[in-house]
Amino acid sequence: MDVNARLAQALQHIDSDRQAVTEDLRHMLALDTCFPPGNGYGDFATLMEKILTPMGFSTERVSVPDTLWQTSDGQVYGERVNLIATRPQVERESCHLYFHVDTVPPGDGWTFAPLQLTEADGRFYGRGAADMKGTIVAALAALRAIDAHKLPLKFSPSLLLCTDEEGGLYPGIRYLAEQGHVDGHIVNFNGGALARIWGGCFGSVDLSIRIYGHSTHSGEPLGAINAIEESLPLMNALYELKQKVEQRVSAMPAPPHFNGEPLRSRLTIAAAHGGSKGSTIPAKYELLINRRYAPEESFDEVMQELLACIESAMASSKALRVEHEIIGHLAPVSDPTGPNQPRWQAAQSLGFGYPLESFKVWGSSTSSDMGWVQQAGVKEMMLGGLARPDNHIHAADEYTTFEDIASLAKAILAYLVEDFAPPTGI
Repeated sequence: MDVNARLAQALQHIDSDRQAVTEDLRHMLALDTCFPPGNGYGDFATLMEKILTPMGFSTERVSVPDTLWQTSDGQVYGERVNLIATRPQVERESCHLYFHVDTVPPGDGWTFAPLQLTEADGRFYGRGAADMKGTIVAALAALRAIDAHKLPLKFSPSLLLCTDEEGGLYPGIRYLAEQGHVDGHIVNFNGGALARIWGGCFGSVDLSIRIYGHSTHSGEPLGAINAIEESLPLMNALYELKQKVEQRVSAMPAPPHFNGEPLRSRLTIAAAHGGSKGSTIPAKYELLINRRYAPEESFDEVMQELLACIESAMASSKALRVEHEIIGHLAPVSDPTGPNQPRWQAAQSLGFGYPLESFKVWGSSTSSDMGWVQQAGVKEMMLGGLARPDNHIHAADEYTTFEDIASLAKAILAYLVEDFAPPTGI
């Protein structure tokens, strides 16, 4: 793809920016923003303010009210600080660059320290390196190159650094969209380094179900109500419902690696907790159910089906009570494409070197907090990022590479600047 000399120099600038890229990533990975609990958002906002203010950005902190995200289990706590970073705008279309700043907890099995940057074998290791603090680093590199070469912009970019994407009940981007902070269109960096046109995604509901019994000594269980045993009819009913749910097929195009199989709705018994030792009848048993639902399904129908299953299965139970609570909900995204998609496609082609003809539309049965943004009235959303099948996102030894960060930075730069002229007829 041909580029003019000024744009070519800016792209080469990114390749020479490795030290700044490394230092930005080092500082970001050192801050614990794991969800749960999500207690590090304020510190991360402070770090970003220190980086962005010298670059000419004004910042605004917007916190999600406690009543919208707190749950009864107490596992989530801390102020939900979202940061909006903008520069003085001229008359041009707004473009929001979206990032979630939370990560999943490190988990077990790491070879490297998860909350610090380790460079080894040409890779940058650390929790959030690819998902998705590395994408913030790429955007900063793109902006530095734009400034260094004084490139005029096609879009007025703002950075949205948001909370609680990783399963949060009320993600920060949802609150920003509902409060009117989001207009124009969004480039969402919660995706992969792939030749992909985003076709949308499924919604996701996390439902906690708690069964309460009465504890006694297991050797003399007079008056005991075993919460685990009382849950068995419910477990069986949920498994039967799973078979029914997973017959439902979405019309959304499936990813290439599905090898012709369609995207299906999903029901997963994701966690089960109860009991303490052999001599005690368990008084409480908790199940976590995850339900992935297609854009063709409605949230109300999904919940009605789940609650009917619980009520029917537990109708004759001896349990003292059965409670349920939604502890996470992401709405589905339906057809987020729009008029700027060909430009983003061409920018990714330039950055990563993918042929334009290799780009395909597909959706996903995984989920995104962009569904709430779409429901708030913003339809057009492009997808990009650093995820690859082998870079251990959500697993031990998560990593990305400088080459991928630089490629994403080049795509962001090209998309934002006037000097980039995509081929016609994409």
